[in-house]
Amino acid sequence: GIRRASTYSAARGAQISWVRAVGTEVAPLGVQVNLIAQNFVENEAYFPAEVQALPAFQERLRREVPVRRLGTPEEDAMLAVFLASDECRFMVGQSLPFAGGWVT
Repeated sequence: GIRRASTYSAARGAQISWVRAVGTEVAPLGVQVNLIAQNFVENEAYFPAEVQALPAFQERLRREVPVRRLGTPEEDAMLAVFLASDECRFMVGQSLPFAGGWVT
């Protein structure tokens, strides 16, 4: 969990458990359910340009995100494409972190 973020942590835990349960329920029907657990991805709603330009934000990236940058929407999309592909048929009910190595 994240300090002072108990509600977020509980919701994320519930989301991961739900994906695992639903994934195993619908897998026999040929339906694949997985979760991209993203954070630190370029997104104007979460990280507007003026926030990204702040020295404090740049320091946070250097301190908390091992790759020291935001992920791109294209990188995020490529993971989604892989999860939707035939090459990924065997992956069911999984939560895949997509956060540049950031962990809670």
